[in-house]
Amino acid sequence: MPRRLYSCTPSRLNSWLDCRRRYRFTYLDRPQPPKGAPWAHNSVGASVHNALAGWWREPYEKRTPAMAGILLTNGWITEGFRDAEQSGQWLARARELVSGYVATLDPSDDPVGVERTVATRTKVIAVSGRIDRLDRRGDELVVVDYKTGRRPLTQDDARSSLALAIYAIAASRMMRTPCHAVELHHLPTGEIVEWRHTDESLGRHLRRAEDVAVEAAAADERYREAAPGGPPELDEVFAPNPGPFCSWCDFRRHCPEGRQAAPDRRSWDGLAD
Repeated sequence: MPRRLYSCTPSRLNSWLDCRRRYRFTYLDRPQPPKGAPWAHNSVGASVHNALAGWWREPYEKRTPAMAGILLTNGWITEGFRDAEQSGQWLARARELVSGYVATLDPSDDPVGVERTVATRTKVIAVSGRIDRLDRRGDELVVVDYKTGRRPLTQDDARSSLALAIYAIAASRMMRTPCHAVELHHLPTGEIVEWRHTDESLGRHLRRAEDVAVEAAAADERYREAAPGGPPELDEVFAPNPGPFCSWCDFRRHCPEGRQAAPDRRSWDGLAD
């Protein structure tokens, strides 16, 4: 019998690599264990992404820095902040962020796609994901990913990103256009970090995705075959990976190892000073 394709996103694959317990809580356990409080830095990131996507959907004559600020304000997400005052301060900062960024763009240079879902498949996986922005530069496509975190980015971030490589492969196949360049646009600093893949490096990423998928698919099958409640060995299959990032896990309350590995964080601690 042909092997059933493992349907996934880059986020699902990365979740398996990062922490198998969190993978189980996120994708397998139903009902899903309750998550912790929303994170304020996620609210900022989502608000900024939504505003930038909306800006490109506006008519050309309305694609101004002021419009970016209006869209950001109208779609501002208030979850996770300490109080209304902190939310308002970050609204003002984020408004300057998106207004300053779009001022560097050519409003007439329409992207090929905004929040565009792309997909591809191999003999092992059926993978899909959503690209923040897909540009056309000459005869090639370029994957653009917005970043709003406080940590500066390096070329290694772009080079090693499994998600960006998968997006490039899927976009190229869907649109029958070469796509080797991926870019991280770091809005807080205005820096653009680019990496240009080769066919070989994209192939390595795809094979890596397949290897991860084989592992995760086998674990999924063991989970489905387990009796309600699950045998003890499932705890080994979906063992946690305790470390500093456990402070930021949505399922921290359900993981004793994670609570021991890293301190509690307030929902607004991920914001820059």
